[in-house]
Amino acid sequence: MDLQILPLAVTMMAGPQIVSAVILVTTPRPVRVSLAFLLGVAIATTVGVAITRGIFALLGQVVAPGSPSDRGSAGTVVQLVLVALLVAAAVKAYVGRETAEPPKWLGSLMEAGPWRAFTIGFLVILCMPSDILVMLTVGASLEQHGAGLVAALPFIGLTVLVAASPLLVFLLFGRRARETMPRLREWLASHSWVVTIGTCLLFVLLILTP
Repeated sequence: MDLQILPLAVTMMAGPQIVSAVILVTTPRPVRVSLAFLLGVAIATTVGVAITRGIFALLGQVVAPGSPSDRGSAGTVVQLVLVALLVAAAVKAYVGRETAEPPKWLGSLMEAGPWRAFTIGFLVILCMPSDILVMLTVGASLEQHGAGLVAALPFIGLTVLVAASPLLVFLLFGRRARETMPRLREWLASHSWVVTIGTCLLFVLLILTP
């Protein structure tokens, strides 16, 4: 796994993904639902990377990813297209900041049980456009380096670790975390556009940094 790819794990959880994790630690059963959520995230990330790796492998010489140093390779073209899409998404989020609202399903997480938390963790990875873009980048990188899914385990593990950060803070800081998390949850929910822009710009920076 290219070390440049690993920081993309941070962007996997930026947005409604990390907001979901924060909300779940403020529920009546924070540990159980958070662990179910993390299981969903882990499985979805593994499945997503396997699928994208398989896509580039099946394309083979038709749209060969090429070597990492080949600026004309399909893998590099994919990265440039991602940059353009992310810049457009950031601009759209800024323009619509006055009317931006968090997804309605976030509000239902306060009463979520383990199964719903698992489902949200699974879907919030596989259905988020930003995460699909990240996993396409990871799949292209694996194909460029001739690496299998095992090489993506550090990326998958780091993604789960980022997803687990609200739970870890909750367990480590106890009462102080219980008082802080609800305020953090409300801020993230009301400033979703800031999170979106930050995610897009971070992703662009990580892609363009040699």
